[in-house]
Amino acid sequence: MKLTADQLRDKYLSFFASKGHAVISGASLIPENDPTVLFTTAGMHPLVPYLLGERHPSGTRLTDVQKCVRTGDIDAVGDSCHLTFFEMLGNWSLGDYFKKEAITWSFEFLTQHLGFSPDQLSVTVFAGEDGIPRDEESIAIWKSLGIPEARIHALPKEDNWWGPAGATGPCGPDTEMFIDNGQPACGPACRPGCRCGKYIEIWNDVFMQYNKTAEGTYEPLKQHNVDTGMGVERTICMMNGCATVFETELFAPLMAQIKALSTVRPEEESAVRAERIIADHMRTSVFILGDPKGGVKPGNVGANYVLRRLIRRSVRYAKLLGIAPGYTRSLAEIVIDNYKHVYPELEKNRETVIGELTAEEERFEKTLTAGQREFDKVAGALKQHGQTTLSGRTAFKLYDTYGFPLEFTEELAAELGLAVDRAGYEEAFKKHQELSKQGDATFKGGLADNTVATTRLHTATHLLHKALQMVLGPHAQQKGSNITPERLRFDFSHSEKMTPEQLKQVEEIVNDAIRRNLPVTMETMTIEEAKARGATALFAAKYGEQVKVYAAGDFSMEVCGGPHAATTGELGGFKIQKEESSSAGVRRIKAVITAKE
Repeated sequence: MKLTADQLRDKYLSFFASKGHAVISGASLIPENDPTVLFTTAGMHPLVPYLLGERHPSGTRLTDVQKCVRTGDIDAVGDSCHLTFFEMLGNWSLGDYFKKEAITWSFEFLTQHLGFSPDQLSVTVFAGEDGIPRDEESIAIWKSLGIPEARIHALPKEDNWWGPAGATGPCGPDTEMFIDNGQPACGPACRPGCRCGKYIEIWNDVFMQYNKTAEGTYEPLKQHNVDTGMGVERTICMMNGCATVFETELFAPLMAQIKALSTVRPEEESAVRAERIIADHMRTSVFILGDPKGGVKPGNVGANYVLRRLIRRSVRYAKLLGIAPGYTRSLAEIVIDNYKHVYPELEKNRETVIGELTAEEERFEKTLTAGQREFDKVAGALKQHGQTTLSGRTAFKLYDTYGFPLEFTEELAAELGLAVDRAGYEEAFKKHQELSKQGDATFKGGLADNTVATTRLHTATHLLHKALQMVLGPHAQQKGSNITPERLRFDFSHSEKMTPEQLKQVEEIVNDAIRRNLPVTMETMTIEEAKARGATALFAAKYGEQVKVYAAGDFSMEVCGGPHAATTGELGGFKIQKEESSSAGVRRIKAVITAKE
């Protein structure tokens, strides 16, 4: 059965809606109040507080399509299936149904709605480890659905276990589904998960039934959850008989334009890899820049650094294909036009996306040739003298003078069989400035630690947001936040540095709201009702969708997932430590509270 991406999304959501699931909006690519990750990396990421027991306004059965960015496998991009941006179809049970329903519905959707033959299906389950028994329940369910024991593979924890996201927390076994594409096995040990390509993973059902403690033991969870994930790109690739995801409708226009712009054809394998890297990185960059939450622009820290690396890596491979400068505009237009009917924020932010891409391309173009010349000179000298390691000082110079990210230099070096002294680079860098390289930190999700300190600081961001709008105007919209138990960091749209008087005024307004000891209340309502009441909503929810609205007395009202303090008085006091630029048109405040015990 051939399917477009639009048809697959609709089929999936409609199927699970028929099983009693509420169709909810996917979250922003920029995580809310999460200091442990730079981008939303999975469909379950925004739902962690609810998986831990907090009540979701839409109920206990949910389904959505979530935009995700993962750059941990960035070096693998260029093969047939690895991507840095992808769409994840997901459905969740929050203490509702468990293994029998999840597995049965997965089998039903794959065979009756996507048209895969049961004979093509092989599955893996948890084999048992660390005192946790083999998942006999999942095995029995698969057998009852007609999957023979020969195609049910019990594998260890590294293959069939999810979590916890941090050192402790919810976790459990999973069962993964693979489609056998019919090619010969690579050997007697060939099985689902083998890298030969015979088996392609299409779906994963995670059963969160344990809690890992600080002592390393696993305790049964009071609330059993199901978290599933199916990638849109890989699934339509299989459905349409494509050899790679880059042949699907989601990439075909991009790939055609890249070929049309290319004037040089290096060795075939290198050329194909370059085309795929450019297409992937441009698509990811457009989605990051076009995210409705905004706030991420090319830069040298955190998510901004990841974005800069993606764009500059794309430019480097464009050079390899002889693509003339200015190419980012035409590729961005294609991505926006291809997705705007699904993600209207891309059309809304078209000018911003194209402006930032072309500006960063121009910045890098100015130094790329000179930097490449410097690298070639140093690498040539090393080769001549039989040395195999590029010094950390040289790597830092390439970054500081020519704008080469460290990973970019390492990639160039690896192509010549050279290593880079990372420790030396770090040492040189610390002497100059601190740079975030946490592009793929493991996530906890939201305020997953749920400590009193982070909960109070989260409440403080609501008060700060309202105070900024009172002092600066309604344009001061939240663009991102990052909370640790020690402090809050809040990004907001504003084009100029705040004056000391403005900062003092904001601080006084927040402290006045704290002194008034306002009750913090929560109501569940539709997004339309929330907006009608004047609530601030930082994301685009579907029409009629139920959301949580938190109000701090008569002071502020905001759509948010929570949790929050019971009263503003719990915050004790509020102090702004620093106000600085985050990126073009975005300012950043760092603040602390002196909470009551």
